[in-house]
Amino acid sequence: MKQFILAVLIASSIIACKNNKKEMTQDENVKEDTLVSTPIITKEIIDSAVIYEANIRQYSASGHFDEFTKDIPQLKQLGVKIIWLMPVFPISETKRKATGGADSKFATDFPEAEQSKYLGSYYAVTDFTKINPEFGTLEDFRNLVKTAHDNGMFVILDWVPNHTGWDHVWIKNNPDYYTKDKDGNITHPKDTDWTDTADLNYDNKDMRKEMIKDMQYWLKNEGVDGFRCDVAGSVPLDFWQEAIPQLREAKNIFMLAEAWEPELFKDNLFDMGYAWDGHHMMNHIAQGKNKATDFYKYIDERNAKYETNDILMNFVTNHDENSWSGTIGERLGDAAPAMLALEYMTTGMPLIYSGVEYDMSHRLKFFEKDSIPKTKGKMWPLLAKLGAMKNNNPALIESHVGAKMERTDTKNNNILLFSRENNGSKVMYLANLSNKEQTFETMPLGTYLDYMSKETFVVDATKMTLKPWDYRIFMKTK
Repeated sequence: MKQFILAVLIASSIIACKNNKKEMTQDENVKEDTLVSTPIITKEIIDSAVIYEANIRQYSASGHFDEFTKDIPQLKQLGVKIIWLMPVFPISETKRKATGGADSKFATDFPEAEQSKYLGSYYAVTDFTKINPEFGTLEDFRNLVKTAHDNGMFVILDWVPNHTGWDHVWIKNNPDYYTKDKDGNITHPKDTDWTDTADLNYDNKDMRKEMIKDMQYWLKNEGVDGFRCDVAGSVPLDFWQEAIPQLREAKNIFMLAEAWEPELFKDNLFDMGYAWDGHHMMNHIAQGKNKATDFYKYIDERNAKYETNDILMNFVTNHDENSWSGTIGERLGDAAPAMLALEYMTTGMPLIYSGVEYDMSHRLKFFEKDSIPKTKGKMWPLLAKLGAMKNNNPALIESHVGAKMERTDTKNNNILLFSRENNGSKVMYLANLSNKEQTFETMPLGTYLDYMSKETFVVDATKMTLKPWDYRIFMKTK
């Protein structure tokens, strides 16, 4: 009888929590009467979110989960609602990378005394259901997820569906899960220098089932909220059509594709993809290869290519760009603040990569231990202001690609002037995206609130001048 009453009470609690928009999940590895309450990700949350890419290895001197976990609460100051963890899985020892590029080398190519410093690529996974011991334990990971949830944030895992490391158990037990050459040898992904990985064969139905099962484990057992899927466009579309509906059965999830193909957004597959073209356009404008108004051409092409409910991730840097293409300073120079603001003002979701908030000015090593700076300088308050704007201003909360960006013709190709308006709120972006002072025809006469400085800005003439790379964000509210 006591057991029956207890069961009724537990069932009632679960129903009540669902009514309060909480999802109750139970971890099969903990006591049966231990329930974990997690927030539910929704369209409304996604539309106002900033996403943070966490490089656990390089985030701290120790490279442990707990060093990042203790900083999660202050990420709320930056408007972060989604935390993307770079791969947290064990990394293969076999063919472990030491350097990248066409002439890349393995750790074993170096003297034995040096080999231990080469930690390899996060994307050469040995087991999709285990935690890299360099980062801590499974309990440490669970604490990270719980801390994020307690702070109203969501955690997505960087998933590597295209390939595995050479130590993965499938290599030994299921070699048919992999692509093979004419001689029957397992190969690395075609047309890449990813020689530390083995290419998966998506013609094998059993491999597909195992991949989906491993993804479901993290949703059902460990409470994660979705996945960022590496080179998602290199995986057959029909796999995602098979897998994602099954993943969504477990809970509300957020799916980010490292890809840009429009078909990946259809039929409730991926929620967001990469704005690579926008990233490259910002680089090119900063480097004088394009004019400011060429950004409008990019926006027009983007709106024509995608449906209005598709979301793209805007970014000035990420782990690939930082390590291989250069720092924000190297690529954007003095244009960096204006481009960062443009990232937030453009339709889509803005990304912060580990270290940017601390004014990181060096390329992080990819295969070796490194560390980001941890002193707050100019970027933290800038990101905090932009994050608050993204979270709270109705004009920016609509993240969809098709959301309107109303343009004003300034008769100067070096000047961007556009506004976004929604539900009685209006935000205006004005920038001189060139390395020379520019005079131009401006917006209507009047007094505006400069959001970044909190000062009034008076437009009392039909022409105005901005210094190189100067920008303004003007606000108009109800």
